[in-house]
Order: sequence, then structure tokens, then C-alpha cells
Amino acid sequence: MKLYFAPGTCARVPMVALEEIGQPFETALIKFLKGEHKSPEYLAINPKGKVPTLVTDDGPLTENPAILTYLARTYPEAELLPLGESALEDAKIISDLSWCASGLHPIVTRLRLPQLFCDTEDGQTRVWELASDAMKPNFALLEKRLSDAPWVLGEKWSILDVYVFWVWFRVEGSGFDTAPYPNFADHARRIVQRPSVQRALAREEEAEAWLAEHGLTLDFSTFGQKR
Repeated sequence: MKLYFAPGTCARVPMVALEEIGQPFETALIKFLKGEHKSPEYLAINPKGKVPTLVTDDGPLTENPAILTYLARTYPEAELLPLGESALEDAKIISDLSWCASGLHPIVTRLRLPQLFCDTEDGQTRVWELASDAMKPNFALLEKRLSDAPWVLGEKWSILDVYVFWVWFRVEGSGFDTAPYPNFADHARRIVQRPSVQRALAREEEAEAWLAEHGLTLDFSTFGQKR
């Protein structure tokens, strides 16, 4: 398998999943500042022009919920997700994956990159404020779930824990106040100790070093830190 990724993006989640599976896989670094995500070659694989894309023996896959479900079903021994218990339980898991992708992720983008949604400084500040307000009930929900059990789905780790960890990682550096969410913070500390996560982070660090060396570092940003 081959994973197209960029460091710091939500491609971290399937990268950890692949590390958990333990089968050999390749990575391909997409250099946004060179426009590789819009190149004809990449668009032929993923017409959406985004990461992640996972190329499998069955063809390319895009969107984290689809990629993670595919990996969980194809490699059940890795126990990425507790699929197969019942149609209802599977639907609940898909619901959580969809929440991460379509509920939390867009708010993360507005917290980290409000300049993508408004071209004036005052407007960017307002985008950030609205995103912060929108994220609070979501973080409160995760805080409650993680106060009742150690992991998002209960007593056992799943790849969903890595997805919400990525959300925490992105939000923590945005200026959003994470202090009211100690259980969520503890969850992030435990996740980062997992060997698969450490291996994925090492891959990202290597990619970041290469981008920096070639003047291609993408600033995901500092808006919140300037507040």
C-alpha cells in the first residue's frame, strides 16, 4: 500500500493505522507549496486534490472514514475498530468517524487557518471566535466520554482515539483554551506514547525536515498564537 500524506495533516490517522497493521507500506510526500496536490498526476489518483490518499491493491481510497473502515475490515487482526458486532454498533462507529471528518475537522481548519475563510484581519478574528465557540460543545462531549472510559469507544483503544488525538494536536496550538478538558489532555498524553504513533510522528518529522531543507515548509498556522 502507498499513503500520500503531508506532515501535520489528518493523514496522520491512516499512517498510524498502517503502523498498527504492521504490513510494509510506502509513503509519498505531497509538497503543497510546489502545487503537487493540483498536479495532473496526483489528480488522476485523487481528483479532490487533498490528502490522505491510500493506494491499495483494490484501487485508491480517499477520505479518512472510508480509508479507516477499509483497513479495519481488511486487517481485522490489527483491531483498529470493533466492527462486526452488529449493524447498529457498526453504524455508531461510522457515525463517530464521520463526526471527526465532517464535524470536528472543519472547525479545526477555521481555528488554525481562518485566513482561508476571510481576507481581512477583523474578519479572520471573527472566524476564529465563531470556530472557538463551535468547538467548545464538541470538546465537552469528548471530555465526558473520556471521563467515563479511558478510550473514545470505551475500555479498548481504537483508531478513533488517534483521530481525536489529531484534533487535539491541531486545536492545542491554535489559541483555543484546552484547560477545561483535563481528561482529553490525559488521553492525548497516553496516545502519544503508543509505539505506532511514535513511528508515525517520526515519519512526519523526517518529512518536515526535508521540506524545511528545501524551503517548502507549509505554515499551518500561527494565527491563534498571535492572539
